[in-house]
Amino acid sequence: MLPAGQIGQAPATPCCSESDDERKNVEEKSDVYIAALVGNEQVSEGTDIGDLPSYVSAFIEKEVGNDLKSFKKLDKLIEQMTEGKTQLEEQVLTISSEIPKRIQSALKNAEESEQFLNQFLEQETHLFSSINSHLLTAQPWIEDLGAMINQIEEIERHLAYLKWISQIEELSDNIQQYLMTNNVPEAASTLVCMAELDIKLQESSCTHLLGFMRATVKFWHKILKDKLTSDFEEILAQLHWPFISPPQSQTVGLSRPASSPEIHSNLETLFCQLLKLQTSDELFTEPKQLSEKYSLPASSSIILPIQIMLTPLQKRFRYHFRGNRQTNVISKPEWYLAQVLLWIGNHTEFLDEKIQPILDKVGSSINARLEFSRGLMMLVLEKLAADIPCLLYDDNLFCHLVDEVLLFERELHSVHGYPGTFANCLHILSEETCFQRWLTVERKFALQKMDSTLSSEAAWISQYKDITDVDEMKVPDCAETFMTLLLVITDRYKNLPTASRKLQFLELQKDLVDDFRIRLTQVMKEETRASLGFRYCAILNAVNYISTVLADWADNVFFLQLQQAALEVFAENNTLSKLELGQLASMESSVFDNMINLLERLKHDMLTRQVDHVFREVKDAAKLYGKERWLSLPSQSEQAVMSLSSSACPLLLTLRDRLLQLEQQLCISLFKIFWQMLAEKLDIYIYQEIILANHFNEGGASQLQFDMTRNLFPLFSHYCKRPENYFKHVKEACIVLNLNIGSALLLKDVLQSASGQPPATAALNEVGIYKLAQHDVEILLNLRTNWPNTGK
Repeated sequence: MLPAGQIGQAPATPCCSESDDERKNVEEKSDVYIAALVGNEQVSEGTDIGDLPSYVSAFIEKEVGNDLKSFKKLDKLIEQMTEGKTQLEEQVLTISSEIPKRIQSALKNAEESEQFLNQFLEQETHLFSSINSHLLTAQPWIEDLGAMINQIEEIERHLAYLKWISQIEELSDNIQQYLMTNNVPEAASTLVCMAELDIKLQESSCTHLLGFMRATVKFWHKILKDKLTSDFEEILAQLHWPFISPPQSQTVGLSRPASSPEIHSNLETLFCQLLKLQTSDELFTEPKQLSEKYSLPASSSIILPIQIMLTPLQKRFRYHFRGNRQTNVISKPEWYLAQVLLWIGNHTEFLDEKIQPILDKVGSSINARLEFSRGLMMLVLEKLAADIPCLLYDDNLFCHLVDEVLLFERELHSVHGYPGTFANCLHILSEETCFQRWLTVERKFALQKMDSTLSSEAAWISQYKDITDVDEMKVPDCAETFMTLLLVITDRYKNLPTASRKLQFLELQKDLVDDFRIRLTQVMKEETRASLGFRYCAILNAVNYISTVLADWADNVFFLQLQQAALEVFAENNTLSKLELGQLASMESSVFDNMINLLERLKHDMLTRQVDHVFREVKDAAKLYGKERWLSLPSQSEQAVMSLSSSACPLLLTLRDRLLQLEQQLCISLFKIFWQMLAEKLDIYIYQEIILANHFNEGGASQLQFDMTRNLFPLFSHYCKRPENYFKHVKEACIVLNLNIGSALLLKDVLQSASGQPPATAALNEVGIYKLAQHDVEILLNLRTNWPNTGK
């Protein structure tokens, strides 16, 4: 085989001579061979022509290889390649013959298109000139037609204008005819149609037409309103309206029983007719509105018949509570507030039984009693808005006004069902200047109340000290009074119309709590030397009570709603971290958390001080007990009866007296925390300072166990079922010291041989040791002196 680089080249020195014909034949065959390779896609499109010999060499290597017998295949391969070359040549000839035809066809199409384009251009030029000529000819016609169209449109507008005037005059004539025939209901219905047309015309720019329409509506509305109002007032007079006396003494329609049904029928008729005038009345009568600074909720006008029914009461109110009348006293707001409540109460029965059915009959959703109350409430709001600036800086008068307004609001809502969404007195009190003054006065009087409460002689005495069932919290009077004060403040502001105002009051409450906590801390510091005294315990009870109540309030629906409102405000102002916002949103924290945390810290500090005080006393009393001769005490078998160690008596007496004293002075929850903290310290003290500091013979260990289990632990059995669980170090130390010799030796061997291993833990648990570590047990075993002499 030839190397790949030499394929297709003539050898430098031929092995034998060849004729020119044979050489040409071989070269042709080589050309065919190469072309076939290319035609059979052995060489890719992206392959350089310089790489062709290597592809040919690879092909021959694959087809012939090193086997000389494979040369027989060359003829067959050459034949195949020749056929491939022929096919390729035919394809080339076919393509080369078709391309000129396609080019010729494309040129022909282009020439035809050019001819069509030239024809279109000629047509366009001709058409353009024709259109220009036609426009010039038609221009006078267009101008004449435009003028005529404008005239037609103007005539149509005039016609429509005249139709509107005609329609208005027709409706006006109809009303006149109905009134001439005394057909007031139809006249009222026609006026309604006219008023609706007036409303439809408001978007028109025809000012004169609008003026004519409005003047016509106003003319007939006044006539009908005056007539119906006169008739309606006459019927009301027959019914003795308004009812000045209470309902029990009313004699509505009883003076003439025979005419009573007729009166009520006329009442219904006139009421319905006046109701029809409501649409036109709203076109001319704007409802009285107070200044925007009061942020009153939007409301519709009071219906016309109720307005007429309110008129005599409005006159009475203005007569008595405005001007220089003796009843108009700025220091007596309760006079006009009580009068309004009295009027609402006096007329409720009549409105519910006589007027409401009429409204229901005509399909109205209006509540007659609430509509009547709303009308009277506007009188109160106007009066408050006028009076408040006059007494804003007189604390006593302003505070009295606020108190009376809140009482009025409470009765109005609870007794008369006045909705909180309607305009009410709290909107007036929520005006910025008035509200800030309210907050200032509220804070001032609350601080004064706190001062007087804390300085009273009964400040630290419980109101219920003689009633055991009620006095579980042992709350001193000052704390009870303070929390009542906070509760009253909550009741005063809980119905304010906006959440922002409520949150401001909440901040006031939190400030008062913090101020009271500071005052309690100051008094506590004065009593620090007598941390077990009555006043100190009373302060601790007060702190605990306030913290407990605030925690309960945190779950109250009202404060949860305030928490949500505060969350929205904080989120808008970015005043809290994302963590704090998340805690508020998930209800993990509350609006009182900061106050509760401060109170709990104060409570813990005070309890710790009490525990330390008692612990010092007990530790002093236990000094003799710690020096007891535990090594030389007689064993239990040597004593007829086990008795308490005499040196333990001061310790136990001191402990008993202090527990009894604090049980009487602290509330149950605080005393529980106290004795548990004390027990924990005692447990550590006895274990470390008495047990670990001594060695014990059998009698000493028995005596220690007797003192602890039969005397110390029972002192705490009044407060829990298993007091030994609070003295685990002492209890387990006694177990180790009192193990019999065999068990103690076995335990000692196990601990020494299995240090830190599970068998050691199992062995300790088996004898009742769970708290003490293995090392501690080994120390306790070494404190025993009653070991047998085993040579170890």
